[in-house]
Amino acid sequence: MLESQSITKKFGSKTAVDQVTMRFEAGHVYAMLGPNGSGKTTWMKMAAGLIKPTSGTVLFDGSPVGIESRKHIAYMSTEPYFYTWMTVKDVGKYYEDFFEDFSYERYAGLLKRMELTEDLKTTSLSSGMMAKLKIAVTMGRDAMVYMLDEPFNGIDLLARDEIRECILEYASESKILLLSSHLVEEMEAIADKAVFLKNGHLVDQVDLEEMRREKGISMADRYREIYGHEEAQA
Repeated sequence: MLESQSITKKFGSKTAVDQVTMRFEAGHVYAMLGPNGSGKTTWMKMAAGLIKPTSGTVLFDGSPVGIESRKHIAYMSTEPYFYTWMTVKDVGKYYEDFFEDFSYERYAGLLKRMELTEDLKTTSLSSGMMAKLKIAVTMGRDAMVYMLDEPFNGIDLLARDEIRECILEYASESKILLLSSHLVEEMEAIADKAVFLKNGHLVDQVDLEEMRREKGISMADRYREIYGHEEAQA
């Protein structure tokens, strides 16, 4: 289980995440939704143990996130994070050395599906190819939690289908999959639960099937209810 308890993160006078309490349980695929600036990336970085909250706590299996939890939480950021000298093969070897749960064999299989070759230099990759590489190396781990920040950014429609299938293959009763995105239609086909953040606050956390059955609305409908007026003004 991954949860945050009244977590707040401030950068100077700006509050990026404000008193957010959320809980994520194994066996589910969660969509973390909201426009840019809603706090999605900041929350994920705190859950990954990369930045510390100003106040509040993030817990993984009941203990504060830190060095130990990083062994079990695979986080993919929006930014490229590979050294410029690396080839695609070097990226895999680096992860193999760094993470005990990383399988180079699984990584190689994902590369093939993503139509990437090991000899490619990371500096030569297009934005779409880089997005595929980040997903392949993240899903190459046998983690308990996968957090993917904007996994479909820069990826064409056909490639998204393949990536969606790869992600869902690793969904299981023992794992938490958490994907942030502003591409609501893509998330609708993957997630069974969703959280909606706005201006650093948690607005709603829903079971999607329950919402469809009881309220007759989709995730996209709920997104429009929460953000429609705001985005119309943008």
